[in-house]
Amino acid sequence: MATEHIARIVLFLVVSAGLARFSWASLRAPRSHGFYRFFAWECILGLLLLNAGTWFRDPLSLTQLISWFLLLVSGYLVLHGVYLLRRLGGRDSKRQDAPLIGIEKTANLVTEGAFRYVRHPLYSSLLFLAWGILFKDPTWVAGTLAVAATVFLVATAKIEERENIRFFGAPYEQYMKGTKMFIPFMF
Repeated sequence: MATEHIARIVLFLVVSAGLARFSWASLRAPRSHGFYRFFAWECILGLLLLNAGTWFRDPLSLTQLISWFLLLVSGYLVLHGVYLLRRLGGRDSKRQDAPLIGIEKTANLVTEGAFRYVRHPLYSSLLFLAWGILFKDPTWVAGTLAVAATVFLVATAKIEERENIRFFGAPYEQYMKGTKMFIPFMF
């Protein structure tokens, strides 16, 4: 049992180092959305490793069914969102408004598909992922990590919205009025 805990800690540190390397520009810019996204990723990684042994335990229990539903929604949103950003967002290599990663350097405001209903389907996917993992084995530690991930994702989205207003201007402000942040018709 102690070996399993040590292995999870080592895996957490290794993956965290990779995430930090990927997020290095954002970590050096605490006012960028990527800064807070890094910490959301860390919370989700912690959740994943905490609940890793419970994914297939009691597969027809209510918590497992809720978990699988949330994880399926998460998977759909990330695939659909990336597809739309690549197909419709275009790429603007001149975008220097923040330490953006490649897919974020869009030239066009995407308002179709999932983006018609939520402004941040990729962050929504992370939100559903965090809560889906939580429901694998809901404990107070896992719940704390899921809530922390949610707080970091909200901060990420709010800062990214300010960045998008600077880049897209009034069309983005109008878009914000007709969409929710993460969950259609709700939040």
